[in-house]
Amino acid sequence: MQRLTRRDMVRGTTLAFAGAALAGPAAIAAATASRSGTPQGSRKPGAGTTHLAATRAAQVPEPFDEVYLGRHIEGWPAAEDHDGHDGHSAHGGHTSRAADDGHSPVEFVVRVDDDDLHVMQNSDGTWISVINHYETHHTPRDAARAAVRELHGATLVPVTV
Repeated sequence: MQRLTRRDMVRGTTLAFAGAALAGPAAIAAATASRSGTPQGSRKPGAGTTHLAATRAAQVPEPFDEVYLGRHIEGWPAAEDHDGHDGHSAHGGHTSRAADDGHSPVEFVVRVDDDDLHVMQNSDGTWISVINHYETHHTPRDAARAAVRELHGATLVPVTV
């Protein structure tokens, strides 16, 4: 009987991972097609464009301006002119606007009592703030509300770049 070597173990593990990586997308596509009731390959070109356009439009959050727990919170896309601003972000003047492909993060200005709260969009579309990088939120408004709760009345200290 032949002895098993490290090289054989590595080769077998690599082949197993490669097989799983190649089979994974096919299994997901088959599961998606079976849930939609559409056989694979019978979908018409452009059939999902309406859904894609709606998804892209939903990626840019709505501007907001409200009082939450006694604190004035407001937010708007950085590219938008708001209260005499020239469209530059209050976060150091740099803005990264969403690209047409819908994959770029949206730069959003958020303020708590006229102090800038730095928020950032994650690759999965969720948002985090400088107050708590470990808690994700669905919108910048949710991130601002969570920051107000976390601050417990304290003043927001500006982030220096």
